[in-house]
Amino acid sequence: MSTDTEQTTSDAKPAAKPAAKPAAKPAAKPAAKPAAKPAELPAFEKSISDKVVEKFGDKIEVEFVKEHRVGIKVNRDDIHDVAEFIRDGLNYDHVESVSGVDYPQDKEIEVVYHIGSYSDSSLANQLLVLATRAQREDNPIPGKDATKLPTLRDIFYSVEFHEREVFEMFGVYFTGHPDNRRLLLPEDWADLPPLRKDFAIKGR
Repeated sequence: MSTDTEQTTSDAKPAAKPAAKPAAKPAAKPAAKPAAKPAELPAFEKSISDKVVEKFGDKIEVEFVKEHRVGIKVNRDDIHDVAEFIRDGLNYDHVESVSGVDYPQDKEIEVVYHIGSYSDSSLANQLLVLATRAQREDNPIPGKDATKLPTLRDIFYSVEFHEREVFEMFGVYFTGHPDNRRLLLPEDWADLPPLRKDFAIKGR
């Protein structure tokens, strides 16, 4: 004979299984960013660089074009012709400064001319940076080795003292310059040009 307990047990339903959790959705990938558009070059400055490229083609390299600045690199054999065009074809009329950069790892010294204009009002805020490189001697004999460039003195009178300073500080001799004497150092200076990277100050 069944007991009440047995009857209750037989009537009981099996416990319900917990509901399965929905599968997690894979994380959405971030939307791809649109490709950045190249920066638009300033129109006036680009027109200047375009004229130089049109004239000399692959003889020159446009290093940069930005507001109020255009940078041009040129081989030493072509710098005189390019500088002459910059004066006669683009109306730049003076060199504001000349600087040198020593690249011993490349065995070269770069000379950089910063060219402006007083006579053309449209170029009042413009600077054209013209750069070239000379061979670098490890044991320089300034004026008597291969570290030479053609002078721009006959094109831009204002380079006269600037080129003299680059000559004594870096050892770059400017062929055709009317006065390649040292400007700041004594004429009997016998050490390395003092702005070369291998120049060592004595006693330090």
